[in-house]
Amino acid sequence: MTANDSTPEKKPTQADTPEATGGQTTGQEAEAAPAVDELSQQLQQALAERDAHHERWQRTLADWDNFRKRAAKEAEQERLYSLMPLIRDLLPGLDNLQRALQAAEQGGDIEQLVQGVQMVFQQFHDVLAKYHIEVIPAVGQPFDPNLHEAVQQMPSNEHPPMTVLHEVERGYRLHDRIVRPSKVIVSSAAPQAPAES
Repeated sequence: MTANDSTPEKKPTQADTPEATGGQTTGQEAEAAPAVDELSQQLQQALAERDAHHERWQRTLADWDNFRKRAAKEAEQERLYSLMPLIRDLLPGLDNLQRALQAAEQGGDIEQLVQGVQMVFQQFHDVLAKYHIEVIPAVGQPFDPNLHEAVQQMPSNEHPPMTVLHEVERGYRLHDRIVRPSKVIVSSAAPQAPAES
């Protein structure tokens, strides 16, 4: 064995491989190239979907804004003109009252005038009933501060204290809400006669 034979055999390093020196790629690199292309395509597809969703979201937002403005305008119109049906129903009664006053000014019969005014009163009462506005019962009822407003007390032997004797001004309610309470005169206990000694 010579001195030249004692040197160990040099193993090729990675830098000496053909791939590192510009030769052909390895199997791993060949597999990675299609994966990168596929990921790039997926990214492009995801970006396109994102843009489509964003555009759809913007259109939906614009539609919602238009709907909100339209609903607010309709609500304002409803608020402004909600009493139109009631006014239309009241106008015939007002016309009849005007005719009754004109007849009275021309020296008409008082009895006919009274009948005409009673008819107008009934007409107004019917219109209120149509809109669920009811008269609050008062005379003969026990005084209820939720329904009645006492303007005076009157001694009475015939009725228990705090009974409504007279209605000064009629009260009305709409469903279960008081439009205005009845103004009433209520009974109080009659004064006791002094005992004879």
